[in-house]
Amino acid sequence: MVDLVFAAPQPVLVPVADGRFFPVRRVYCVGRNYAEHVKEMGNDLRDPPFFFEKPADAVVIDDAPIAYPPQTVDFHHEVELVVAIGKDGENIAEADALTHVFGYAVGLDMTRRDLQAQAKKQGRPWTMAKGFDQSAPIGRVVPAAQIGHLQAGAITLKVNGALRQSGDLSEQIWSVPETISYLSQFIALKAGDLIMTGTPAGVGAVVKGDVLEGAIAGLGTIKAEII
Repeated sequence: MVDLVFAAPQPVLVPVADGRFFPVRRVYCVGRNYAEHVKEMGNDLRDPPFFFEKPADAVVIDDAPIAYPPQTVDFHHEVELVVAIGKDGENIAEADALTHVFGYAVGLDMTRRDLQAQAKKQGRPWTMAKGFDQSAPIGRVVPAAQIGHLQAGAITLKVNGALRQSGDLSEQIWSVPETISYLSQFIALKAGDLIMTGTPAGVGAVVKGDVLEGAIAGLGTIKAEII
């Protein structure tokens, strides 16, 4: 028996389409992975991929509402394809990358855009802009064994029924295999890791009372009300 100072946190478990649960270890996010979004944010298309993290307990499941976070007046939505890693690996060859994928989900990378802009200007980390409480709503994980590996398909986000973001997975600058291979050169990927793969153009602000609905063709939807 280990004598804990206090009760250990409960594991973060994302529902899987087959009734099981996916235990989350880490959440990695790819920045600037759709050309039109790169352009709307004023950045260079030639940049290699870069990554930031959200804590596992930032994950929100079951279409639960999310609270408008403090210390921001510019709270933005970003709909993304989420890759669920099911097998450990490091220095993974691109040709082998998809063997490490358990499945896929629809996710929202919620962002305090004003804090992110300040951090960029000051050359500081994005943690408070990206890794805050309830910043990573995730839909149910659908196993790749059930749907295959998604290379194309519409990715959209509606706010109160009005279309805000619209793109196609085929427009990703860095494909899922390329992203997994590149990231695994820097850290050892482990079963339980989630990779949020970037967002198409059309990001924008939301306010309390807004209802967000993200969707990826063939994968499903995610909903979240801002409260």
